[in-house]
Amino acid sequence: LAMNTPPLTLPDLTGKVALITGANTGIGRVTARELARHGARVFLAGLSQERTQAVLDEIRSWPTLMPSSAASKANPSLDSPHIGQVEWLPLDLGDLHSVRACAQAFLSLGFPLHILINNAGLAGARGLSVSGFEKVFGVNHVGHFLLTQLLLPKLKATASAYGSARVVTVASRAHRKAKAWSWEALQQPTQTFTGIQEYGVSKLANIGFSAELGRRLQGTGVTSYALHPGVVSTDVWRAVPLPFRHLLKLRGMITPEEGARTSLFCATSAQCAHETGLYYDLCKPVLPTPLGQDASLARALWERSEQWVQPYL
Repeated sequence: LAMNTPPLTLPDLTGKVALITGANTGIGRVTARELARHGARVFLAGLSQERTQAVLDEIRSWPTLMPSSAASKANPSLDSPHIGQVEWLPLDLGDLHSVRACAQAFLSLGFPLHILINNAGLAGARGLSVSGFEKVFGVNHVGHFLLTQLLLPKLKATASAYGSARVVTVASRAHRKAKAWSWEALQQPTQTFTGIQEYGVSKLANIGFSAELGRRLQGTGVTSYALHPGVVSTDVWRAVPLPFRHLLKLRGMITPEEGARTSLFCATSAQCAHETGLYYDLCKPVLPTPLGQDASLARALWERSEQWVQPYL
């Protein structure tokens, strides 16, 4: 369902560096495109360069300096004077060796990191991830947890040098489907037929991780945000069995452009610059479920996640 909201106004991001996972399609593609459109250098981390190439080509086709002429008047989103650069980094979030390699590849370039967007998501896939976690949980939470851990020193250094840095984690209202928490299930193959229950658990983990990250980074200049993008028509649902995908569409989905608004808000807006650890919907903080507000569960998840990824740190 369309939101019928005006375009989000982004600041000039010239000189900023962003890394976003899963930016070859859906809201990740829109988010990467808009960050670059407003001047940021954007690293697109994902499985396939071939699938990411269309985004890279689109952004690279823009002129470096946008004319303040009919082109920008015809498309008000082209209002930034500079266009950023984009590069692809290989990343398989289900394989923690790949996550480590991705972080090392970025760090070897010597850039600051102003914005990390944990955007990639998987729903409905079944089985185990390469690194031995319930497949969706392994991709949506564990992979992003390790990536963030490996990039934290760079985020802190950037905040120290430039005044701030942000970590944005795309969660979901689907966390409300997680009515209970089982540590054992997180390292077992997917139990349900649709995988929607497991997806909800992974999104609950995203919220708990983001809140605990905010608590642990108090005073560093690095702020943390989790968000519900809306029920967006994207490839995240590609593994959900076909009849259930049709049901999701019948309930009404918004476009990736609409779905990217809250990600972009959390990544760039001055309105939330001094907020951290909160959960956003429609560009406003909202309360997650009681499980999503459970600080002790979030802390326990953090500690277990540290143990899981320790060999890769």
